Amino acid sequence: MGLESDSPVHTVWKSDYNSIKMVVLRLSRVFKPDYMERDWNLLYPLTIDILNLYRMQLEAPVPIPIICEDVPPDLPSYLGRDYHGMISHVEASNLLSSQPNGAYLVRSSRSANGEFHTLSLKFIDKIHHYKLFYDPKSGLYVREKRYDCVRSLVADGLVTMYLELKAPTTLQRLATANYQESPYMTLNKRKLRALSRENAKNKNLFADPYNSQDIPLSQQILGPNIPDKIEKQHVFRLTTFKGLNWCELCANFLWGFTLQGKKCEDCGVIAHVKCSEKFDNDCVPDLKYIRGVFGIELTTLLSAYKAELPFVVTKCVSEVEARGLTTEGIYRLSGFAEEIDAIKMALDKDGEKADLSVDKWPNINVITGALKLYLRILPVPLVTFEVHPKLIDAIQHDKVDLQLSSIKHALRSLPKPHYDTLKFMMEHLYRIALHAPINKMNSSNLATVFAPTLIHHPPNLIWDVRSDILLLEIMINNCERIFGK
Repeated sequence: MGLESDSPVHTVWKSDYNSIKMVVLRLSRVFKPDYMERDWNLLYPLTIDILNLYRMQLEAPVPIPIICEDVPPDLPSYLGRDYHGMISHVEASNLLSSQPNGAYLVRSSRSANGEFHTLSLKFIDKIHHYKLFYDPKSGLYVREKRYDCVRSLVADGLVTMYLELKAPTTLQRLATANYQESPYMTLNKRKLRALSRENAKNKNLFADPYNSQDIPLSQQILGPNIPDKIEKQHVFRLTTFKGLNWCELCANFLWGFTLQGKKCEDCGVIAHVKCSEKFDNDCVPDLKYIRGVFGIELTTLLSAYKAELPFVVTKCVSEVEARGLTTEGIYRLSGFAEEIDAIKMALDKDGEKADLSVDKWPNINVITGALKLYLRILPVPLVTFEVHPKLIDAIQHDKVDLQLSSIKHALRSLPKPHYDTLKFMMEHLYRIALHAPINKMNSSNLATVFAPTLIHHPPNLIWDVRSDILLLEIMINNCERIFGK
């Protein structure tokens, strides 16, 4: 990675007063919608924080590479002409002392043993030395953030160091940000209320959240009369943002040029790295962030589609029950892999509008193959790791009534989307088994096929699959007693 002639970083952060004004105006409408636009710079203390952080980022020193006139023979491929080879920290300090703040160079260290290089940097008229590491997969780094070149790393570091020097009080407030009063919760209050109303009919029949002192935050905000909603963790990923962005927890500016913060892959909420650790399990997925349906966690998918059951399951089951109940070897026989992949692509792309009709797919086995594939690659299996041992314990009872009641009790621990989908599948397989004299698929055969599909085991754990088959066979044969009210 050679040194670029022009810095790729500071050109993004030209003084754009109108852009920062629009960000602050958006925040002002969240908290005080009755304020007039002319009062935007007096609205809220966070306005001043955002403006100050943005101004300080523009004022921070820029990276100034000290170019080595002679190319060192040991120049690594991922470093540029700012690499000076084997020089001491005294020599590095002499090269930097007469330069302005922001000047830097990279050098080898005798004590490194090839494990790292040293980044020497001038800041506030002092020379600082940092261990510079390189990972072929992720790039250069001093701390947790990775960069594709030293210049970007130094530019980002200078901004952070400058803010820590000039605005320590503002940065300290990140640690005390009030989640309940955050812009995120204010902006999502209406969204949470609407979702709670829509999910009223989907409320977990078994959960009683008011028996615990740990009432979900959504209920603290919306009131105890609002039905509980599906709890889901945010899926935060480090992200490089373009333009001006602000944290939806503390409402402060996301400073830096690379990997400034984290963004939830499912709902799109943005936060500082530290602030992202404070979010509750209240992610409300948005369809625009969901790509396809196969391999998507079940709770995420149903929350995004505001549905009780995954449409892949309902569409495939509908086709099977319309034209496959008496097909010999149904679910045991596999369709062509190419056709199953084509159905998967259609469902991922077209969603509920995907055509699974007999005219399009006359072989019912490719429909059943797509359904089994969907269930098999769920990130969290339909029978979760936590509930599976309880179910295996339940089937150890000799008395049938105790066995069934124990299974029913264990299933109450399943997340509601998993419980509803499992119930739907067991009732479907029960109807398949009723035609066993014709289709040759009794409950035992169906359980054998679906055990590895519905039940997964942690890696390196040896498990007796016969217990899983017996469990599913019992659930299929007794689905009315187990899943009935």
